[in-house]
Amino acid sequence: MDDLLRLRVRRRLAVVVVAALLAVEAEGYNITKILAEHPEYSQFNKLLTETRLAGDINRRRTITVLVVANGDMGALAAGHHTLPTLRHILEMHILVDYYGAKKLHQLSRGDTASSSMFQESGSAPGTTGYVNITQHRGGRVSFTAEDAADSATPSSFVKSVKEIPYDLAVLQISKPLSSPEAEAPVAPPAPVNLTELLSKKYCKSFAGLLAANADVFSNINATKDNGLTLFCPVDAAVDAFMPKFKNLTAKGKAAILLYHAVPDYYSLQLLKSNSGKVSTLATASVAKKDYSYDVQNDRDTVTLDTRVNTAAVTATVKDDDPLAVYAITKFLQPKELFKVAEDLAPAPAPAGPKKKTNKKKTKPATTSAAAAPSDDDSAADSPDDASADDAADKAGPAPSVLASWAIAAATAAAAALALAAWRNLLL
Repeated sequence: MDDLLRLRVRRRLAVVVVAALLAVEAEGYNITKILAEHPEYSQFNKLLTETRLAGDINRRRTITVLVVANGDMGALAAGHHTLPTLRHILEMHILVDYYGAKKLHQLSRGDTASSSMFQESGSAPGTTGYVNITQHRGGRVSFTAEDAADSATPSSFVKSVKEIPYDLAVLQISKPLSSPEAEAPVAPPAPVNLTELLSKKYCKSFAGLLAANADVFSNINATKDNGLTLFCPVDAAVDAFMPKFKNLTAKGKAAILLYHAVPDYYSLQLLKSNSGKVSTLATASVAKKDYSYDVQNDRDTVTLDTRVNTAAVTATVKDDDPLAVYAITKFLQPKELFKVAEDLAPAPAPAGPKKKTNKKKTKPATTSAAAAPSDDDSAADSPDDASADDAADKAGPAPSVLASWAIAAATAAAAALALAAWRNLLL
């Protein structure tokens, strides 16, 4: 009887382990990390990062990436194209549907047409952003851009690199797809004067703070052409925060300004439809500090939650890839510089059972309105000192509300525990 029970437990634990590991893999992926495990695709991987397509791929749930080995990159590696043109060419290699190796060899009619991210971008006229997939005799599969010249030879399927059914497929093809429309020269965007842009709408005071810190301004200005989302507090919010800002150290002032800059482009539509933790320029600039916050949305309202205060996006200053600037209601206060109220307040003791008493109840003392803080953030605020930093370190990084990688991490932990228990039973 003991042996039978032992066998049943082993089987159940095996099911738990497998299900947990599959859940981890399906919850999210990072195309840059996947390709980093294969040095033969390093040039393609580098271009995905430079054109900021890596982030767009990671945010999709169903996608197929057609990668090319270093030795087959041809003109893509020559550096003759501008980044906007390279982005269009690479978008042709990203299909907005799942095509694993098995699906490729089971095409119902032997061929199909799949829309690419180039087609979805709106830059491809007509059907020029589609990719034709054809299964040939002997099992060979080829890919051809819809607008490819008649003399262009198709690109052939080489092998499957990574598959997460039915979310992500990374396939190697023999050479880049030929698409005259995607390869057409694209003029680089007109240069943007960041100080002038901020000064015209809502953010003149914040623009002054950035201009006064040469290192911070240089960092933000250098990032804007490669993908930047800047949240600028409106003038009234800057004025209200100035007493606290002046009490920060020089390092703290630089960090809090960089905290308002996210090194990636987020359109307003993307902010309204997605929630999760974002890293900032301060994250990369300050060693061993998190400097992130949660982006949340409620219908058309987008908020930024730092765990110290919450600001809402009130206006769009500029939303044009690769730069987005949004006006917000408050100066963002990171937990690395200011105390988090809920982390410092002791948990209330559980209420015991009520006892009957004949004593006369005393009237509670009233609190003066002047004694109560006028702003709900003021109780949590603290200047940039050692106690604030210590509290922030103990608090740890800000949790992501709906970030898929957080769910995956928890699932992985459960899988590890289940696997350990299974091994103990086997022993």
